[in-house]
Amino acid sequence: MGKRDELIAKYAEDLRQKCKVEPDMALLTKVTIGCGPAIYDNDAQTVAASDEAELERIKANFLIRKLGLKDGPALMEGINAAIDTYGKSERNKYRAVFYYLLVKHFGKAAVYG
Repeated sequence: MGKRDELIAKYAEDLRQKCKVEPDMALLTKVTIGCGPAIYDNDAQTVAASDEAELERIKANFLIRKLGLKDGPALMEGINAAIDTYGKSERNKYRAVFYYLLVKHFGKAAVYG
C-alpha cells in the first residue's frame, strides 16, 4: 500500500470515528487526489478552522473555483456545517476530509465525475 492509500485509509477512519459518516471511498479517493501534494505537507494537510483567512481561502479556491458555487452566505454556512460535523474541538481537521464533507454538503460529487 502506497503513502496516498495509507492517507485515504486514515481519512476514511476519521470520517467514521470523528464525523460519524460512512465514506464513499471512490469519492474520498478523488477528493484526496484533487488536493494534490498538500496532503503530504504537515502544515497544508490540515485546515485551521479557527483562522478566518484560511476559511476565506477555502471558500474562494475550493467552493467557488473548484466546485463552481456562487458566492453567498450559504458557502460560509456550509463551511461551518463541516466544522460542526468534524467537531469544533477536533484539532487536526484533515483537508481531504474537510473538502469531502463540503462536496457532500453541497451535493457536488459530479465535479469529481
